[in-house]
Amino acid sequence: MAALRTLYDKLVGSHTVRPLDADGRDMLLYVDRTVLNEYTSPQAFTGLREAGRPVFRPASALGVIDHVNSTRPEKIASPQAQADDLQMAYFVRNCRDFGIELFDLYHRQQGIEHVVMPELGLALPGLVIAAGDSHTTTYGAFGALGFGIGTSDIEHFLATQTVVYRRLRNMEIAVRGDLPAGVTAKDLIMAVIRQIGADGAQGHAVEFTGPAIRGLSIEGRMTVCNMAVECGARGALIAPDAKTYAYLEGKPRAPKGKQLTAALEDWRSLRTDAGAVFDARAEIDAGDIEPMVTWGTSPDQAAPISGAVPDPALEASPARRRDAERALGYMGLSPGTRLEDIRIDHAFIGSCTNARIEDLRAAGAVVKGRRVAPGVSAMVVPGSREVRRMAEAEGLDRVFREAGFEWREPGCSMCLAMNDDVIAPGKRCASSTNRNFEGRQGAGSRTHLMSPAMVAAAAVSGHLCDVRKLEVRDAR
Repeated sequence: MAALRTLYDKLVGSHTVRPLDADGRDMLLYVDRTVLNEYTSPQAFTGLREAGRPVFRPASALGVIDHVNSTRPEKIASPQAQADDLQMAYFVRNCRDFGIELFDLYHRQQGIEHVVMPELGLALPGLVIAAGDSHTTTYGAFGALGFGIGTSDIEHFLATQTVVYRRLRNMEIAVRGDLPAGVTAKDLIMAVIRQIGADGAQGHAVEFTGPAIRGLSIEGRMTVCNMAVECGARGALIAPDAKTYAYLEGKPRAPKGKQLTAALEDWRSLRTDAGAVFDARAEIDAGDIEPMVTWGTSPDQAAPISGAVPDPALEASPARRRDAERALGYMGLSPGTRLEDIRIDHAFIGSCTNARIEDLRAAGAVVKGRRVAPGVSAMVVPGSREVRRMAEAEGLDRVFREAGFEWREPGCSMCLAMNDDVIAPGKRCASSTNRNFEGRQGAGSRTHLMSPAMVAAAAVSGHLCDVRKLEVRDAR
């Protein structure tokens, strides 16, 4: 009788080229696809050039410019902009010389890598996708194994179509029940990270299960898998289902006709066998989740918006107590402060976590008919040109502009401040991004993570705000 296997085990098993040790934990793993960006790929291409090696299968890679490009509609001259231009130019040269398709700044499909790949239909059930960005876990929303790799691994993949890989342990995170009204996929994953900690899934591939996960849209599932890396997961998976197949139908690069019929047969087998045992398990009740915000400098330092800044003295763990004390010092917050009393200077809607059309619709429904609060600088950065076109066709750009938001070009933007979208020291931002580390949005900047709708609520209120207290309107 065949051993019972998890979805993760099946994906790794079907892509193992050969084991590299006696117990099979280390292996040479075949990788189906990658997406390259201008920030993490230069050294890999330089290595190929110096060794005189070609790219083994150029068609398995897609290049996008997203990290360092300015999202301003007008070009600003500065030393940083000149350096960014050189980096982008080298990437354009690399893709041209090695025969890799590139979506440059002027391509109609340009955008953030983890937004572009799914909207093209390049993230498919059963694939292994490795890329030079930790949030490659996003593709687990389709039942694909996605994970981030370093520059040397990118070079190895480009030359051989494989990476040296260490098998992870299996972890199930079961989300019981249904999400309450006004609570989103972003709140769900933030609640999970808060519960299990920033290292709670370290060394594991996580499979998300349960009614609340099945109830999410595919965009919501991408948000969950995207941020799974923030609790230490090296892979995140959700078994594909009818929603997955419906999402992929008609996507430009997805299988069609007889190919799709054959693919569906295979995709329907991509699930964990009944009775398969996970190495670790966590449970959370969706009905208990409220809109979430972070108060500290790690994604697990979060709380429901109805709560207050915690007192580090109440932490049982000395290490967590020290972390909390440092975080509050950096964030300029005092224990006991109501989260809704925290005023903001900036509001940012964007990133590979939350810049899809569903996210912009949710935020637009909050800001419609309202104005950004005095003293707040607010911007929306669509995840791709496709998202931007859809939003403009629905009139969302007008909704945001009339409310006082800047409407920007696609890119990673203020998520990681590698361009000219930088927050000044000491300034506070409500952000729909994935990380609130010290200096993430600029040296000395202070970041509060939350859903796009919560960012919108904070923008029009001038402080962190429970979106459920505001009347929302269909922005379309």
